[in-house]
Amino acid sequence: MTGAVDELQQLQATSNQLAVSAVTGDLTDIHSAMIASTRASVTLELVAAVRNKGVDAFTEIMRMQA
Repeated sequence: MTGAVDELQQLQATSNQLAVSAVTGDLTDIHSAMIASTRASVTLELVAAVRNKGVDAFTEIMRMQA
């Protein structure tokens, strides 16, 4: 999970850098910025879904012990 969060941070940083380049006019290929943004978004959704499943599993285990 830690590796996924680290990768997510890296993808978001890349996406932010490309977005700044697009706004300042330094970016020649807008496709790379859109792809980086989409990758960061999808990875964020995946990490959130895995986290939610982990919390649900933990909650279910806690209910079983009661």
